Amino acid sequence: MAVKRGDMVRVVREKLENSLEAQASDSRFPSYLFDSKGEVVDVKNDYALVKFGKVPTPNFWLRVDQLEEFK
Repeated sequence: MAVKRGDMVRVVREKLENSLEAQASDSRFPSYLFDSKGEVVDVKNDYALVKFGKVPTPNFWLRVDQLEEFK
């Protein structure tokens, strides 16, 4: 999936949970990553900065192959 600023996405659980990034950090990911839509704020190489929800939550840098279009 080609990702660009402004796209609405969600995280693919299977791709994030089995990733190198998950092994290097806390693997207890918040449910909103998988259940709510996030907006792509920035893209650099193979990573996208994603902002989730309207309540204060941290933004995440995620690999673009771990994202899918939010339908």
